[in-house]
Amino acid sequence: MTDPTDGVLHTLFNSEQGGHEQVVLCQDRASGLKAVIAIHSTALGPSLGGTRFYPYASVEEAVTDALNLSRGMSYKNALAGLDHGGGKAVIIGDPGQLKSEDLLLAYGRFVSSLGGRYVTACDVGTYVADMDVVARECRWTTGRSPENGGAGDSSVLTAFGVFQGMRASAQHQWGDPSLRGRTVGIAGVGKVGNHLVEHLLQDGAEVVITDVRDESVALITDRHPQVRVAADTAALIRTEGLDVYAPCALGGALSDETVPVLTATVVCGAANNQLAHQGVEKDLADRGILYAPDYVVNAGGVIQVADELNGFDFERCRAKAAKIFDTTLSIFARAKEDGIPPAAAADRIAEHRMAESRRR
Repeated sequence: MTDPTDGVLHTLFNSEQGGHEQVVLCQDRASGLKAVIAIHSTALGPSLGGTRFYPYASVEEAVTDALNLSRGMSYKNALAGLDHGGGKAVIIGDPGQLKSEDLLLAYGRFVSSLGGRYVTACDVGTYVADMDVVARECRWTTGRSPENGGAGDSSVLTAFGVFQGMRASAQHQWGDPSLRGRTVGIAGVGKVGNHLVEHLLQDGAEVVITDVRDESVALITDRHPQVRVAADTAALIRTEGLDVYAPCALGGALSDETVPVLTATVVCGAANNQLAHQGVEKDLADRGILYAPDYVVNAGGVIQVADELNGFDFERCRAKAAKIFDTTLSIFARAKEDGIPPAAAADRIAEHRMAESRRR
């Protein structure tokens, strides 16, 4: 009989996803905790990335997600100009059923055992209140509430950074950073998508939204009845006259199935790992669709939690997040100069920074 650990070990060491410095499998039977902590790189400093709580179908699926997300954090932190490497943790299970104080405390002890090599924060399925609990066992915890010495919800600056990336995309594509009169479709209007809607409406854009949760949609349309609603993501990406598509839910939004039918000419959203596989970025370029690399434009949140380690200042963080506009434009310029897609240009810039740090 095949040992199920073989698949996990193959995932850890295969050439496509390899290169991680450390991967820790965590289990606390008393609380039901099963988690994976992946440290991709500490070349620029302690690894930093959120904790995702999700009902993965298998341990191998959880490991794969942790590896992909932590690698993405290395690149995100490098391009955000932070002195942090990339790390990520995933907790396996339905947070609505499994999450408890004991589980979060057990998780905090595992993070603490790494001695600062990994700094954790919120992600899908975890919130500020959860980080307050984790911090009781681990001082390397960010994303805490202001009353517990933290900066609070990072979705505000994440959305602001995505909006800056979208403005840069508009500048590159149409010669004007304003989204006024442009139609923007947002798939996923949770914490980040909700704030992004506000930025776009203030800038004069027309907004179309969709979300699997009716209550999230209603929260926006009750305030802004002019916002249109698409039945689902498949309908949204086919919307006639769509200028910008903003994936703001889970990853893999840009695939062999979605790219050929996408009506927008710009993709800029908050979701992590939007490209379903390598090669999709070329498919986008071949169709004349400008892709703003996700880990560049959604870095506002990590800028905030990194600042929390040094005494949080919102205006300082907002100023750093505003630079996402310039960073995104520089990536588009590098892509044009090198004749490569923006995703490849962003990777080159991030890899150069990490390599220079290793040499020093």
